[in-house]
Amino acid sequence: MVGSKGDALTSDELERAMDYVSGNSAIWEVILTGGDPLVLSNRRLKGILDRLARIEHVGVVRVHTRVPIVNPQRIDQECTEAFVQPIPIYLAVHVNHAQELTTDAIASLGRLSASGAVLLSQTVLLRGVNDDAAVLETLFRQLVRLKIRPYYLHHPDLAPGTSHFRVSIETGQEIMRALRGRLSGLCQPTYVLDIPGGFGKVPIGPNYVAEKPADGTRQVVDYRGNRHNYPE
Repeated sequence: MVGSKGDALTSDELERAMDYVSGNSAIWEVILTGGDPLVLSNRRLKGILDRLARIEHVGVVRVHTRVPIVNPQRIDQECTEAFVQPIPIYLAVHVNHAQELTTDAIASLGRLSASGAVLLSQTVLLRGVNDDAAVLETLFRQLVRLKIRPYYLHHPDLAPGTSHFRVSIETGQEIMRALRGRLSGLCQPTYVLDIPGGFGKVPIGPNYVAEKPADGTRQVVDYRGNRHNYPE
């Protein structure tokens, strides 16, 4: 939580969380986020993943982290062994610019990929850092070459002290429209906004299809802005 002075879950809190997951068969996907789960010890990380993997109704675990980028040496053999599980482990790596993909970071990501974890990426759209289609194109192409699927491009949250990084939604939509003409679908993240108050994420990419008119023929807009009739 932004501004939180709390620590990681205590042992009792973790037990209550595990009991909740194991006792609720509606839970299919479990997300470990933070803070950052990879600041935990290898022993504790493996223990959590082992327990979640043994819960019959849990189908997948997703882990969100920035550690492979900012502290790649942390991703040692014991750490990667924690991700070897009988259920899929998806690792969402937070990376905002291709310059963050240093030689050491690339090596750490390779070790994680070799463990069998499926790698995704999350990027925050930041003014003056990556609010440019060419900059994001370079990042997303490089990620795909590293076997990392671009997953989310986040519109900046309304976090205190970050207003200088904010861009307009219209700017983000135009960047996404430009990327649609420069990259294949494999390299396209979903542009999302996290609704304040805990109401979830919604996609806010550009709209390419006009409302359905009376004659049943829609207008579809390509990435260049040209309009085309689609006789539905």
